[in-house]
Amino acid sequence: MLEQQKENLRFHIQHLANEAIQKSEPLAWFEVVYAEAQGDTTQIPWAKLTPHPYLQDWLTNHQPFPSGQKALVIGCGLGDDAEALAKLGFAVTAFDISPTAIAWCGERFPNSNVNYIVADLLAIPPQWHLAFDFVFECRNIQALPLNVRAEVITSVASVVAPDGTLLLINRVRETEAEPSGPPWPLSESELKQLENLGLQPIEQLVFLESEQVDVKQVRIEYRRCHMQS
Repeated sequence: MLEQQKENLRFHIQHLANEAIQKSEPLAWFEVVYAEAQGDTTQIPWAKLTPHPYLQDWLTNHQPFPSGQKALVIGCGLGDDAEALAKLGFAVTAFDISPTAIAWCGERFPNSNVNYIVADLLAIPPQWHLAFDFVFECRNIQALPLNVRAEVITSVASVVAPDGTLLLINRVRETEAEPSGPPWPLSESELKQLENLGLQPIEQLVFLESEQVDVKQVRIEYRRCHMQS
């Protein structure tokens, strides 16, 4: 029964996403998912209510961090990754396209030091350009179709400060052929775009999703060279 509910939810989300794409509003479906959930986290399939384990692993192995470094969490969802960074002394800004998700973060973490705001990955505020020492991008690029992918990747890269770090976690695919989605895993050439935008890969880890052993993901640490702008 539980597996059937998960499958029904997956099909419903795919329908919402494809409907939004047809209306040329590729991010609109996130708010629909959060609003329809009505406070039930089981209706948000990506909400684990704990920091992503591969973010937590990276943070554990790279401590300590200078206090007050500026961090940005892209598509923060219900806020667990942002809170993990704040606990380590980062000055965290976390955004999501969904007003419901951001309000939910405030309810979950009423005393948080994180600056939770509603923002659009395809319309990044200009003051964020090259502004963050640490940027966490987890599974947002893969959630958006290929016709906006170059724009999305450019937005992600644009917020990383000189000498700053981007930690990226996303599904990857083996070919350049367009996959069915969502999600739409990233290809090698799409990842290469980040390098073309001045981000140098430092460390890469390949892992498989726990429930789907055939779904390959990567965690890549990038660094922006100081001379790049």
